[in-house]
Amino acid sequence: MRHQSSSRMQRAGSSPLELRLFETRKLSLDLAAPLSAEDMVVQAMEDASPTKWHLAHVTWFFENFVLKPYLPGYQIFDDAFNYCFNSYYESQGPRHPRPKRGLLTRPSIERVFAYRAHVDEALETLMSRADNPSDVARLVEIGINHEQQHQELLLTDILALLAANPLRPAYQASPAGLDFSEPEPLHWITHEGGIHRIGHSGDGYSWDNELPSHDALVHPFQLADRLVTNSEWLAFISDGGYRTASLWLADGWTTVNQNDWQAPLYWEERDGGWFQMSLQGLLPIVPSEPVRHVSYYEADAFARWAGKRLPTEFEWEVAARNSDPSSRGLDINVLRPRRAAAAEERAAQFYGDVWQWTSSAYLPYPGYKPPVGAIGEYNGKFMVRQHVLRGSSCVTPKGHSRATYRNFFYPHQRWQFIGLRLASEVDQ
Repeated sequence: MRHQSSSRMQRAGSSPLELRLFETRKLSLDLAAPLSAEDMVVQAMEDASPTKWHLAHVTWFFENFVLKPYLPGYQIFDDAFNYCFNSYYESQGPRHPRPKRGLLTRPSIERVFAYRAHVDEALETLMSRADNPSDVARLVEIGINHEQQHQELLLTDILALLAANPLRPAYQASPAGLDFSEPEPLHWITHEGGIHRIGHSGDGYSWDNELPSHDALVHPFQLADRLVTNSEWLAFISDGGYRTASLWLADGWTTVNQNDWQAPLYWEERDGGWFQMSLQGLLPIVPSEPVRHVSYYEADAFARWAGKRLPTEFEWEVAARNSDPSSRGLDINVLRPRRAAAAEERAAQFYGDVWQWTSSAYLPYPGYKPPVGAIGEYNGKFMVRQHVLRGSSCVTPKGHSRATYRNFFYPHQRWQFIGLRLASEVDQ
């Protein structure tokens, strides 16, 4: 299906922020390009959203929070879109129920593309003005980062949709030369305890939930030098991990039994072997790849089975500070986790394969205050009953991998590219 492009938005003298804005807008359309119109309408489950909704919602964000207040004379594209494409902003009025986004067969995808073009043209006009207040740049930066988050969601939601299709279609061609050898042996790296500065400080973008920077006491700990692999998870399954109540938290054991979980999400046992649905279609399990699509409950049970535990988010941040966050993300277009490199003196795979569960509840840092206004609804009001994930995944856009980034999900959720790394106490 042919999609309209934002590539025309490259005027002479464009600022770095403007270039990033329209590069981001174009990438969203590029990610949708392999999909049919039918692919973009359907909603696989309540946690996921249709591609069409993602494309419209991020556009709604720019229209409501940037163009309406800051571009004089801006004309709303369609008054009904505020109801259709608002996500959870109570301050912006009533909205279509999230579990029923797949019922929005109208407006059509063509009209959504027209909406994006309308908003992009207005954004170009706004960005060309020399007298914009400083708030415009701040809100455009938030909008860019917001759309990038939805690019990751778009891909994970498409995977959920394709996995529900009995034909198991692929979003992307199968990778060449998958390595079915066993993973490198796991090693442990010891980290000293002490008072550590946690959270974002200095220059560079951050979300409000990464603030304020503060001191935290971290006891000495050990961290695995790589992520848990499919091979190790197969051993957990073979040893009755999903059938042993003593390994599970009470809520986790209830969830396992209510949903008949016997393996990670998208795993299928066929012809005596295990397969997993991926963005490249249904493929045999690759032993050395990081396990993914596991819930907090599963990660916690596996750690207990292994005689270890999950790291706290502070331990993870301390260990990840000197790792390179720029590799293995969406920009390299692999769209699947990869095996760890040969053992090194320090840990690897902090970024760009799978998000990693921590044992930490998603709570505000000491002194946290949500931003004033509608933007304050973005993170703060979700700080209850969820757990923190750290790192980034193979479908995380560039710029969203940093040691202080706090992702968060409910403990039963597992449709994202989520895995785990083991931790333990230091042997006395």
